Amino acid sequence: MRSSLDSVVYLNGKVTCAGWAAPEMAGDEVCLTIRKEDGSILDAQVSRVKRADVGQVIYQDASFDKYGLTFSFEPGEMTNCYAVFTSKEHPEDVLEQLIDCPGLLAAYRYQHGIKGRIRRLQRAKSIKDFCLEEKYMDLEPEEKKYAIWYEKQYPGFAKRLKEKTTHFALHPKFSIIVPLYHTPLDFLDDMIQSVQKQTYENWELCLANGSPEDEELDAQVRKYMSKEPRIKYRKLEKNLGIAGNTNEALALATGSYTALLDHDDFLSPNALFEFVKAINENGDADCIYSDEDKVDQEGKLHYFPHFKSDYNPDLLHTNNYICHFFAVKTSIIKKVGGFRPNFDGAQDFDLVLRCIDESKSVVHVPKILYSWRCHKGSTSANTDSKSYAFEAGKRALQEYYDRHGIEAKVDNTFLPGYYKTTYLYTERPLVTIVIPNKDHTEDLDRCVRSLLATKEYTNFEILIIENNSEDQATFDYYEKLKKQDERIRVETWKMDDARHSEKHGFNYAAIQNFAAKKANGEYLLLLNNDTQVIDPDFLVSMVGYARRSDVGAVGAKLLYEDDTVQHAGVIVGVEGVAFHQFLEYPEYDPGYMGRASFSQDLSAVTGACLLIRKKVYEEVGGMDEHLAVSYNDVDLCLKLREAGYLVVYDAFAHLYHYESRSRGYEDSPQKQVRLAREAEYMKNKWKHVMGTDPYYNRNLSLKNGYYKLP
Repeated sequence: MRSSLDSVVYLNGKVTCAGWAAPEMAGDEVCLTIRKEDGSILDAQVSRVKRADVGQVIYQDASFDKYGLTFSFEPGEMTNCYAVFTSKEHPEDVLEQLIDCPGLLAAYRYQHGIKGRIRRLQRAKSIKDFCLEEKYMDLEPEEKKYAIWYEKQYPGFAKRLKEKTTHFALHPKFSIIVPLYHTPLDFLDDMIQSVQKQTYENWELCLANGSPEDEELDAQVRKYMSKEPRIKYRKLEKNLGIAGNTNEALALATGSYTALLDHDDFLSPNALFEFVKAINENGDADCIYSDEDKVDQEGKLHYFPHFKSDYNPDLLHTNNYICHFFAVKTSIIKKVGGFRPNFDGAQDFDLVLRCIDESKSVVHVPKILYSWRCHKGSTSANTDSKSYAFEAGKRALQEYYDRHGIEAKVDNTFLPGYYKTTYLYTERPLVTIVIPNKDHTEDLDRCVRSLLATKEYTNFEILIIENNSEDQATFDYYEKLKKQDERIRVETWKMDDARHSEKHGFNYAAIQNFAAKKANGEYLLLLNNDTQVIDPDFLVSMVGYARRSDVGAVGAKLLYEDDTVQHAGVIVGVEGVAFHQFLEYPEYDPGYMGRASFSQDLSAVTGACLLIRKKVYEEVGGMDEHLAVSYNDVDLCLKLREAGYLVVYDAFAHLYHYESRSRGYEDSPQKQVRLAREAEYMKNKWKHVMGTDPYYNRNLSLKNGYYKLP
């Protein structure tokens, strides 16, 4: 279906439009309705006019000329109105077009007595834009931006109608389980109605009431049941707790998937549709989760969105980032035994950990499909109200490690509900710490002294790669170092050793490849000479992650000397090729959803401090020497990811990084040309991942790594 509104005129309270609409098949009949934002239909006078030009352009046959339209209607209260075109022969073919014009904006201003906001009104692209600006004008800029974004992406009538008529090869039934307990009736209404409004209709709602003395609640549920056969209900004799009540709802489930919904929250109307779409696109899925946001007690103002990473096991071991909306195959949830009462408060976290254990496919739908209501007593609004929940989460994670025979210790952190994992191991494999150096003995000395001062992990060698130094004092310093500690070695790399260096110039990738061949250690720690250890147990922490067979590389948290963030992981495709997320944030600022201060999997980490098993480094071919200076570390990480390894950002390994002291800044025309060339090389080599970083989120801006909307 294609259409155009060629003219829209507003006069004396009536809108008159002229245009055309053409269905896919010539000869089919177009139907038109005028709908308001809420989907209600307005009376409209419609006339058909001949448009031979439309037939000629669309069908290459001017005889199909009946697709011209004129119509008029009275919008009443000035809100958004839409022309909804459908085809008689193919009613699932739906097109929704916003009806708008400067006259409507002017009428809105006149009817509402708007005088002082004329410029903003003139800048607005539509009544909808202006109304949203007016509606949220008192909010803080970021809150306002999200509130407007949410309303704009909320599925309109035509989209919902199209979803209802979509047919899928896989058509699973969802059992949505909800434990009720003294649920306020208005919250109950919102929750149930949000399920009834789902555009995917193969569902059942399984309710278990743990407050049997609440007669009003019971009566309200039964009222819904009398009109909705897909609602199943069990009134319990007594309150069994969160897990116990939820298990009673689970016992009612007959669907192939079970989805979790709290009694005071609600779903977007396309929640189940998007899950079914993801199931079909991924050829089945064991677990599925979506993005979510918060909503006020009235269920009106949406705020604090959580735009999530794709499946991120190390982030999940930091906190239950998956949370809502979550669905899992019913066979899996029953296999693991449902919810466990001894983890009440974190029963969902415990369940997610156990279900993923039994899953082969965990799929993320990057859309806001679940709204978490914040009110007094809600964990989402008041972290002090359910401190027991955070302790239960700690126990659930510790039990996960114990269940898998993983020697690890879970600790609480400064942020409630976020945890630190410390891997426990007694053996200390040899680590070769590779430090390229050209002169800059002051930087190198500070770096080496900080390494030698660490006592928690001492089985390392320091391999300094001499890179064409010119100052004799540098070579004198090397001799002094070698006498100072037998763990220090110096190897000389010559410019001629670089296969791809331009005129045999500096080539960081070639230096690291050279060093890997000289290293004796089982592990390589690539370390810049302009770094300084802050946490003496940084190597204990990083090796703890690197020992895992699924981990390819581990990066640290690096700080500028003013204690702001220089590196907290890398997002690929942001600012062209890559961007250090949370750049210049204060050291202990948790960042977006804790992601600046807690460990997680990412697409890349910086080579300024990167730990990798030597065997794995060689397996992926080391660093690409075409990337002499920039992006060679990002390329290495992407090769690791392509080979099936995880790249971990260890947020608890802290070092200072006095960035670019050694090699300088990209401040000359020659360096800028080289940087542009290497950026283009990366974009071509990794074009299939640029801008689609699985650990970021497609809704967020690609202009920087601060987790903001565009």
